[in-house]
Amino acid sequence: MARMMVIYRTPQDIEAFDRHYFDIHVPLAKTLPGLRKYEISRGPIATPAGFPDIHRIGTLHFDDLAAIRTAFASPEGQAAAADRRLFAPDGSGFQMYLFDSREV
Repeated sequence: MARMMVIYRTPQDIEAFDRHYFDIHVPLAKTLPGLRKYEISRGPIATPAGFPDIHRIGTLHFDDLAAIRTAFASPEGQAAAADRRLFAPDGSGFQMYLFDSREV
């Protein structure tokens, strides 16, 4: 299984971010070809050192890294990527990680 994890910093306007994220972005992303599961964080995000400036974490599950590349090369993937640039326009507002995983 491969995952795409997107970590969003706390935006200036949390209500506007959440409205766009849940009303527009999530429905777009759920159309990605090969998407197996879409999870989001719920409630405060904490670390052992305290509460970082993180508002939301989204984790998308795919069969493998090739499936992620295929999904984002599709028209649906291009639309989701373009939409992300509307509510998180530069790299300072989010981090994205793509990785394979396995149970141990």
